[in-house]
Amino acid sequence: QVTLVESGGGFVQAGGSLRLSCAAASGSSFSRYHMAWFRHAPGKEREFVAGIRWNGGYTYYGYSVKGRFTVSGDRVKKTVSLQMNMLKPEDTGVYYCGRDPGGVLSSLRVPGDYDYWGQGTQVTVST
Repeated sequence: QVTLVESGGGFVQAGGSLRLSCAAASGSSFSRYHMAWFRHAPGKEREFVAGIRWNGGYTYYGYSVKGRFTVSGDRVKKTVSLQMNMLKPEDTGVYYCGRDPGGVLSSLRVPGDYDYWGQGTQVTVST
């Protein structure tokens, strides 16, 4: 059983910043899995936000957040973080971290490839 717990969501004005964290519970395997953040806004499909590969630490971003968000991981602490700057109202949604057990060919962008998800944390950006 793998438990992922997100934290750091909240309410912020446009242009502000938030930092989300995702922690894997003790005993959960973490180091050999890709990790990513997705978000889900009402009326929309779950959207890839940012991801990081376990092999090499390469990072990937959704088009709408590139240049504003930064994903990072700490294998020792079993955490993956998402620093969100210059937030916009369209960034509003529930943010989920997920674990991708796929190999080196995984794109990290397909929700169906993930085997575990956190419970989500709400981010609301006002105008």
